[in-house]
Amino acid sequence: MANVMYDVLFAPLVGRQGRLMMLADGTGLSGAAFHDMLARAANALKSLGVVKGDRVAVQVAKSPEALAIYGAAVAVGAVFLPLNTAYTPAEIDYFLANATPRLFLCDPAGADSMAEVAGRNGAQVLTLNGQGQGSFADRMATQGTGARPADCGPDDLAAILYTSGTTGRSKGAMLTQGNLLSNAKVLADLWRFTPQDVLLHALPIFHTHGLFVASNVALLSGGQMIFLPGFDLDTVLRLMPQATVMMGVPTFYTRLLANARFDRALAGHMRLFISGSAPLLAEMHRAFQARTGHRILERYGMTETNMNTSNPYDGDRRAGTVGPPLPGVEVRIAGEGEVGVIEVRGPNVFAGYWQMPEKTAKELRPDGWFITGDLGQVDGDGYVTIVGRAKDMIITGGYNVYPKEVELLLDAVPGVTESAVIGLPHPDLGEAVFAVLAGGDAPSALAAIAPDLARFKQPRAAVVVADLPRNTMGKVQKNVLRDQFKDWFSPAR
Repeated sequence: MANVMYDVLFAPLVGRQGRLMMLADGTGLSGAAFHDMLARAANALKSLGVVKGDRVAVQVAKSPEALAIYGAAVAVGAVFLPLNTAYTPAEIDYFLANATPRLFLCDPAGADSMAEVAGRNGAQVLTLNGQGQGSFADRMATQGTGARPADCGPDDLAAILYTSGTTGRSKGAMLTQGNLLSNAKVLADLWRFTPQDVLLHALPIFHTHGLFVASNVALLSGGQMIFLPGFDLDTVLRLMPQATVMMGVPTFYTRLLANARFDRALAGHMRLFISGSAPLLAEMHRAFQARTGHRILERYGMTETNMNTSNPYDGDRRAGTVGPPLPGVEVRIAGEGEVGVIEVRGPNVFAGYWQMPEKTAKELRPDGWFITGDLGQVDGDGYVTIVGRAKDMIITGGYNVYPKEVELLLDAVPGVTESAVIGLPHPDLGEAVFAVLAGGDAPSALAAIAPDLARFKQPRAAVVVADLPRNTMGKVQKNVLRDQFKDWFSPAR
């Protein structure tokens, strides 16, 4: 019986006595011990009635157990549904109603409020905290370590990742085992990963970057991970001498450069620094190279496709670009040097949006080309530069924020006639969410919407104006607002 992802990523861990993970406190976890954990989680899922094709939704803190549940879902043939730990019960309600998971795992601290949400959507609720404790962990402890993976081929669904649309309605991108495995293989080869590599993993694992890029590549290559619950500057600086590769978002690198301890000596033994999930300023590239001697490797991907392009390992890593298309991936724009909407095609491109055939047909062409909605251009050497987002998406600290979702809440606040939410340059986050209100009181409006939005979606600041600028068709001109307030978060302001 074959299970293509389990066979390649997890089966090799059986009997591996060498270390797979090092945790923040210095303790280690062998490959064999992690596989035992995965097998117990898989058997726990089965004991709860989870079968191939069922959705398993998780909103839990990062831990080895949380990653093992991902592997367990792969083994069982379930569809893994990771959810941002910052989402509120109101936001979770939509995801559970749409995906109808058999099981929902959440933190014990929020179990009471989440149980009500899960109950009305027909999902069982169990718990797991950041220390690997909770009712699901208790169930795992009663299970054996014998693993019998479900028969799964490359076209079977492995995960659903939600990515909001400009209408404010989230879309569940369906990713197959073939999508994820093909991308991991290409990246591991392109970025020269070997069993000798130690990946400094400080990314969240509810996001494609930390889960499908970082974790899958490390597992596929047979290397190790320094598996941290999040990015803590002191911890990263302390453990970096034991790593060879780091994957991060621009915020990680700005915070490293802001600390004098991060110097050429500390980074000298590192093989590679990779950045993604948000644009990296060209000045950051130059400052990082001047400080460390390393040129950050920037790449471009998205929820629906994983990675599409990457600057080369050997060769010119061009600041301000995201490099050429990955091997096996096609990218097309209007023409060389012209700005247009980026379309991609390849084995990495998702299977469509969960229960949204109309939206799938609109964005995924019958011949396999996916319309990304990002604006870009390609130079004569094939390097892609992202110049904007046709859908006005904001990327703040590596997380996607769609203005319409925030605007709908602001517009419902008494006194606010209308709102426009935009992204403005921010020295730490890349972009910060900013609200322009027609009428109302800015502090009161931000306080009113806070309970219904994850923290990263909440505007960092807001201003009140008499009227929003409009074109002749009556559409709000967000480009005018971006230009007017572009220096709002500037350190020199």
